[in-house]
Amino acid sequence: MIARVRKPASRRAARAAAAALLAAVVPATTLGDDAAPESTIPAFANEVEASLVRAIVGLREGGLRHALGEIELALAKNPNFKLGHLIRGDLLMARSGKPVAFGPVASTNAGVGLLQDEARARLKHYFDAPPRDHLPLPMMQLAPSQSHALLVDTARSRLFVFANRGGEPRYVTDFYISLGKNGVEKRREGDQKTPLGVYTIVSSKEKLPDFYGPGAFPISYPNEWDKLHKRNGYGIWLHGTPSETYSRPPRATDGCVVLTNDDLRRLARFVDVGRTPVVISGDAEWAAPGRWQESRSEFMAAFERWRADWESLDTARYLSHYSPRFRADGKDLAAWGAQKRKVNARKAWVKIGVSDLSVFGHPDGDDMFVVTFAQDYRSSNLSNRTVKRQYWSRDQGRWRVIFETVIS
Repeated sequence: MIARVRKPASRRAARAAAAALLAAVVPATTLGDDAAPESTIPAFANEVEASLVRAIVGLREGGLRHALGEIELALAKNPNFKLGHLIRGDLLMARSGKPVAFGPVASTNAGVGLLQDEARARLKHYFDAPPRDHLPLPMMQLAPSQSHALLVDTARSRLFVFANRGGEPRYVTDFYISLGKNGVEKRREGDQKTPLGVYTIVSSKEKLPDFYGPGAFPISYPNEWDKLHKRNGYGIWLHGTPSETYSRPPRATDGCVVLTNDDLRRLARFVDVGRTPVVISGDAEWAAPGRWQESRSEFMAAFERWRADWESLDTARYLSHYSPRFRADGKDLAAWGAQKRKVNARKAWVKIGVSDLSVFGHPDGDDMFVVTFAQDYRSSNLSNRTVKRQYWSRDQGRWRVIFETVIS
């Protein structure tokens, strides 16, 4: 009789401990009866993370034994997964109703707190992911030369890979990442922050110290926009981890974007040095296909009007596409306009060809795009071909150029 009383009590304690662990690592909005079914969870980036998610998802329905089995699979695949060891320990302790890492005493342990942050960041992607059919607004147009593009969504601690399908982004995969210890919006050297902006992978590095894992991909920070705003520093890379490291919190680097070594190797398949763009956003917005297409069409129409008005040799109409805040080559709008009037006065005709066009959202403003293209300029007395970059922003209710530069 005594044994029959103790077992249910033990089971109740274990269930309560399991529930506490589940509540500690899964966003509260996903724990109700209307939580999204497992079938809506995004595709797994790797099997270690897959086992972690299945353990947590199955904790409520499958119980402790199922969760332990999944965590054991994760640890078998990567014995250096500290978060996996931590959750395994709590699952074992939950049998006696005494979780440690995700129990009430965990807040006094800074190291455990960092692993809790990692658990929440990894799982948030699966329980609070953008709808599968939505598209990222920062990815408006990929150039034909860009087979893939990378989006670092710092709010989600994820790096998303997109393939180029006729200029539109198509999701390929994504990876958990760590960012700067002090967050984002890098301003100066040594601030241990990750920059926000639109960059390009400029090189590939191998044979590095073990600290960087199997290699690194430096990006073009600081770019022309960063320099205009007096942002400095250098050496912002996408790279791996020391060989014995797998777990690390979402904020753990000196400003670089860090992946596990296995994930960095997977990422390398999608990198084309000198071409692959990297958009680093503070909180990327995702939109339904219809809204995404409307946003894209609206901007592309504004860009085409700029091109056509330049060809018209109506300088006033052409300059109406430039913001009063405009800056280029050390000139403000007044100086820029005076130069354009002088140049156009000597032209009988102008033709502007645009190719290899890319358009990416810039996180410095809610409505701001970075536009890069090859420009084929032909006129009655001069022809040349350059690669140009413009920064467009909504100004007085319409799209206008706020910065422009020739990059090659």
